[in-house]
Amino acid sequence: MTNLNILIVEGNDPKNNEFFIKAAKASCSENLKNLVLKLEPNSKIEIINPIRDDQTKNALENIKDYHGIIFTGGAMRLNDMTDEIKKHINFASSCYKYENKILAICWGLQVCSVAAGGKVAPGKKGAHVGIASDIEINEEGRKNPIYKDKKLKFTSPAFNYDEVCEMPHGATLLSSDKVNNVMGIHFTSGKSKVWGLQYHPDYEYWQMINLSSARKEKIIENKHFDNENDFQKHLEFIKEEDKKLDFKNRTCEVKNWLDIIKIN
Repeated sequence: MTNLNILIVEGNDPKNNEFFIKAAKASCSENLKNLVLKLEPNSKIEIINPIRDDQTKNALENIKDYHGIIFTGGAMRLNDMTDEIKKHINFASSCYKYENKILAICWGLQVCSVAAGGKVAPGKKGAHVGIASDIEINEEGRKNPIYKDKKLKFTSPAFNYDEVCEMPHGATLLSSDKVNNVMGIHFTSGKSKVWGLQYHPDYEYWQMINLSSARKEKIIENKHFDNENDFQKHLEFIKEEDKKLDFKNRTCEVKNWLDIIKIN
């Protein structure tokens, strides 16, 4: 198979989309599209937003045409449970009725986990603000194709205040760090197989720095840092980590998932 047909599910509402475009120079879905096309230039990619009923209806009617589905990151919080959020969860639940291979990133992991019976809550040990340090792949993760050729301990762009606190029934934990136990997960729900990541192989550190800077006041107000000086030191730390990060290892999971969906 050379021409992949991929559905990307945008994780933001229009207001947050504007914020991401201004700070990160692309919406979550466009950012992922750009990465997929770097890895698989011949891919055909469709982007939908679950808040648009016409788009989800059309996607479900044609779902057998997609080789894989990606749920992107986003800035909403699951426990707010707005009508928009319910539409994201309902769309994921509808996808599970079909044989799909799903990659769920950050917000996408949380949505897909809740849709499969898991639970999400504010992180008990804090948040990832732009970066997740020393993520460790466990024994199950070493056997899973999503982590093929990935460094067993790695640092990655990441941004999340919430975490999967209860995995879906039958899920396999693949990786963890000191902030979130569930950093990588694999589960089957209905007829679909889901690989979920609580970090961002799709983002670069400069984007995370811009997103963090744009949210600075709120981040400090919520006590993620004691003061602006500590916040700026954190950004300097991310800049130093950026020098160590290579494209191949950062994007390894996306490349592996693309290889997985090529099989069938």
